[in-house]
Amino acid sequence: MMSMSGKTFALLLALLSALSAKGHRPVAFVSRPANSSPVTTPMRELTATTTTTIDADLFGAAKQNATLQNDLNWTFGKKQQRGWSIYVPLISRLIGTEAGTESTDFAAALYRWQRTNNLTPNGILGGETMYRMIQTWQAARLQNRTPARDDQLITVPASEFYDASRPDEQRRIERSTYAAYQRLLAAAATAGAAEGSHLKIISAHRSREYQDNLRRKDPQAGSAGLAINSPHFTGRALDLYVGGDPVDTKDANRSIQVRTRTYLWLVKNAEHFGFRPYPYEPWHWEYMGN
Repeated sequence: MMSMSGKTFALLLALLSALSAKGHRPVAFVSRPANSSPVTTPMRELTATTTTTIDADLFGAAKQNATLQNDLNWTFGKKQQRGWSIYVPLISRLIGTEAGTESTDFAAALYRWQRTNNLTPNGILGGETMYRMIQTWQAARLQNRTPARDDQLITVPASEFYDASRPDEQRRIERSTYAAYQRLLAAAATAGAAEGSHLKIISAHRSREYQDNLRRKDPQAGSAGLAINSPHFTGRALDLYVGGDPVDTKDANRSIQVRTRTYLWLVKNAEHFGFRPYPYEPWHWEYMGN
């Protein structure tokens, strides 16, 4: 296509001026070099802008999340909880974002998750959304708590336990769970997430008698801490050292644990080896199979 001459361009400008004077809406031109390609919008940009419509105040949601992450009152297994900051790594994994909890990006990711899960989509992590998240995590755990048979269990070397003095009967694990744990451990070591005592086994299979004895020693533990029908009966639940005090459920200790490199690695990678978390205990992971 030939470019316009200076005279032709001047005539067009004069015509536009005349039209504007008569009340016609001026026409805007975008100049680009002759022989240039037409301006187009990539399909991925069109998709991003046309398939996701967020009709929520994300700035307001981000502001509320900044408060709620420390102040929301709720309960987990009769355990009073204040805020959800301890659960941020799991929450971020669940809603698919690494954005800070006080950001609009976090609120937007939460909005999408809420909409997918038939919750009021507002980008605010309040009680209703928190309980739905807990339900989601709990539903992904072991539901069949049938105690393991002796022929399904193997005794693991003491060197693989956090407390190497544990007797043989307290170092037993379901066979396939142990194989998966070894694969997980090798990957974590390669990633630098299994240094020192990190990821050593604290506890694995427990008999019902052993669990009942633990509950008698700590009657205040409740179902969140020491389940009556424990997944440890199956030999497929492992308590792993992730930092801090190994199995202390106080908020101060759990806050330390969920920030360790080991725990953050588990949140992102354990499921690839068949393990799912128990959100209340950062150290507790259950083998669901490949």
